Amino acid sequence: MLLKLIGASLVLFAGTLIGFLQAARFADRPKQIRQLAGALQRLETEIVFGRTPLPDALAHTAANAGQPVGRLFQAVADELSATDGRSFRECWDTAMKRTWPTTSMRTPELTVTLRLGSILGMSDKDDQLKHLRLAAVQLKAEEDAARDDQAKYEKMSRSLGLLLAALVVILMI
Repeated sequence: MLLKLIGASLVLFAGTLIGFLQAARFADRPKQIRQLAGALQRLETEIVFGRTPLPDALAHTAANAGQPVGRLFQAVADELSATDGRSFRECWDTAMKRTWPTTSMRTPELTVTLRLGSILGMSDKDDQLKHLRLAAVQLKAEEDAARDDQAKYEKMSRSLGLLLAALVVILMI
C-alpha cells in the first residue's frame, strides 16, 4: 500500500512537472521572439551605421543578446570563423538549425531567420537593411501569434499535466 502511494505521488509530480514545463515553453516563446527581433535590430545597427564586418557584427550581437538568442548568433560567428570555404548562407543555415532546438521558438520563426540568412552578406547595406526590417515585421507578427497561443494554451498545459497524471494514478489503483 505504501509503495502504491509513493508511486502515485511520483506520477502526480511528474505529470504536473511536464505540464508546467510545457506551459513555460508557451510563456518563453513570445519573449524569445522579442529578443530575436531586438538582436536583429542590433545587427542592423552594426551593419548599417557601424559598418562592421558581418562576422564581427554577429559576435557583437551575440555578446549583447540574452540567452538563448545570443547562442544563435554566436554559433553563426563560430561557423564563419571556421574557414573551410563555406558561404555565409551555409554557415547561417547550419548554425541556426543546430542551435534552434535550444530555444522555445518554432518553425515559423526559423523560416524567417533562414530566409534572412540567405540575403545577408550577399547584397549592399541598403538591401540588407530592407531585409532586416522585413524580418522584424514578420517576427512581430509571429510574436503576436505566440502571445495568442500563450493565452490559450499556457494554463491548459498546466491543468492537463496534472489531470492526465491523476488519470494515470486512478488507473493504477
